[in-house]
Amino acid sequence: MAKFVLSAFADEYSPVFDEQIEGLKANGIGYMEIRGVDGKSIADLTEDEMKAAKAKLDAAGIKVSSIGSPVGKIKTDDPFEPHLEVLANCIKAAHIFETKNIRMFSFYPAEGKTIDECRPVVMERLAKMLEIAKAEGVYLCHENERGIYGADAEHCLDIQKEFNGEIKLIFDPANFIMDGFESYPHSYNLLGDKIHYMHIKDAVAEKCICPAGKGIGGLQEIISDLNKKRDDVVILTVEPHLKVFAGFDALEAGEKTKMPNTYASSAESFKAACDAIKEVVAKA
Repeated sequence: MAKFVLSAFADEYSPVFDEQIEGLKANGIGYMEIRGVDGKSIADLTEDEMKAAKAKLDAAGIKVSSIGSPVGKIKTDDPFEPHLEVLANCIKAAHIFETKNIRMFSFYPAEGKTIDECRPVVMERLAKMLEIAKAEGVYLCHENERGIYGADAEHCLDIQKEFNGEIKLIFDPANFIMDGFESYPHSYNLLGDKIHYMHIKDAVAEKCICPAGKGIGGLQEIISDLNKKRDDVVILTVEPHLKVFAGFDALEAGEKTKMPNTYASSAESFKAACDAIKEVVAKA
């Protein structure tokens, strides 16, 4: 049996870091995937700001499961060398927050180029990033984000094969659905045995985000199958996306996620997302 451990993007509870900690504690979650701190991206924090945030987490007994970085969320023809500085700061954050995981992406295609036409550039850039990460003792963890090279299961698998699994896999069911792909069973059947950890959000066929287990992402089936096949720790990072939160426009490129605004507050929507995955895990 797997041991499921809940983490969360607490900046969807509040942009204020102290309130993020309160939200995690209120929902019984002991880990966070740190992304936004008092309105600043984790990639933009100074070393002193990182250390101050880490001290607050230590005092609250909360650990960091992954650095929610924006690395790889640029086009294949955007300048790459400056982006390596972003990676370097995220690696510094990983060391300070005592996690080996850095969430990253596999680039948007240049204007007028197809995904497959951009493959050589994507792989060249990922290889350089992996070389740096390995030297620093951290993991690059690829999320299947809409519109990037690794948006669908086939291209995620391509990355896995190209780098012999050294670039880890984050499985996000809703992102597959929102980009027009099947999360379960198709994507899971291709990638399930390669999952490093999961981002927990679900979506309905009409491409609206919903709590885990309420959509067509196959969350219940996926968690149940992982529970049968794994005997290690599996991090499940709650990423509600159920209500527009401060900073969302800066995080999403292109067409914005359609999110039914049915919750009175971010705190309420955050709790709904946390309760939903707890229910899914309990059933598994």
